[in-house]
Amino acid sequence: MTRIGILGGSFNPAHAGHRAISLAALDALGLDEVWWLVSPGNPLKQSRSDMAPFAARFASATRMARHAPIRVSAIEQRLGTRYTVDTVIKLRRLYPKKHFIWLMGSDNLAQFDQWKGWRTIAREVPIAVIARPGYDRDALAAPAMGWLRRARRPAHQAKNWTQWRLPALVLLRFRPDPRSATQLRAADPAWQRHFLPDTDSPPTE
Repeated sequence: MTRIGILGGSFNPAHAGHRAISLAALDALGLDEVWWLVSPGNPLKQSRSDMAPFAARFASATRMARHAPIRVSAIEQRLGTRYTVDTVIKLRRLYPKKHFIWLMGSDNLAQFDQWKGWRTIAREVPIAVIARPGYDRDALAAPAMGWLRRARRPAHQAKNWTQWRLPALVLLRFRPDPRSATQLRAADPAWQRHFLPDTDSPPTE
């Protein structure tokens, strides 16, 4: 049974912080691979005007994942799923011989109760929450954490996650990484131009 960590997100753009936490989670959880699920459209972020086209976000993730046991996937686009709960249920049906654990930052745990079917997600797969600077207090005080508190498992038992009874949650703490997609977009608002075809270039023969 292959052990897969799932990191979903907009990857707007993907950056070294995504790679760092994925590699750290690979070791802490004894994973075979991490799958980056590039969302075709995050329901909580759809009103944002700075969301780059899917092709640019997917390309940035592919470049960042190079030479690592990280698989960049467009499976949500292929399945037509918009919500994590639907994706998780379908993944488990499609890949019955794989063990999945959901990876997310503590910033996402702070708003996890706003996700559609979040309790169902927790009953389908274990969850590993990775600490992010400035979000720990909000995450621990979040409504979802109140429901999941009894499901918390010790970090030193993280490699045993395939044996846990669900729901199950583990909090992981790695070296703090302040990098974020928000900072990258602020530094280079037109970052996507590096990943999309140059439509102004003359055609090649």
